[in-house]
Amino acid sequence: MSAAADVLGTAVAAAEQVPAAALVTAGLVGGYATARATGVRPLGGVVLAAAGAAAAHTWWRRGGPGTTAALGGLYVLGFGLSHPLAKRIGAWPSVLAVTAVNAAANTVLVDRPGR
Repeated sequence: MSAAADVLGTAVAAAEQVPAAALVTAGLVGGYATARATGVRPLGGVVLAAAGAAAAHTWWRRGGPGTTAALGGLYVLGFGLSHPLAKRIGAWPSVLAVTAVNAAANTVLVDRPGR
């Protein structure tokens, strides 16, 4: 095995220890915060997508394809629903609400001890 493959393997193993709830929180809150702070919405989308990809890897490893589909759908739905919800309750409350739902679902479905 090459040194690069060893480093990649170590990085993936370390990433698999991060709770999926933390990854979706980083994606939803971090994506919004990045877009807002920089004024560059696509940059926020990069954060959202990168964290979502990391979470999807975790969902697949811990829960399989059904769990991945369900949590992936919830992640995308949360992002989509945060926009109209923000018109009713404000941007940050909206982001925090959809993040809480996503984090709770991840905690129950893939992060629980013994899963």
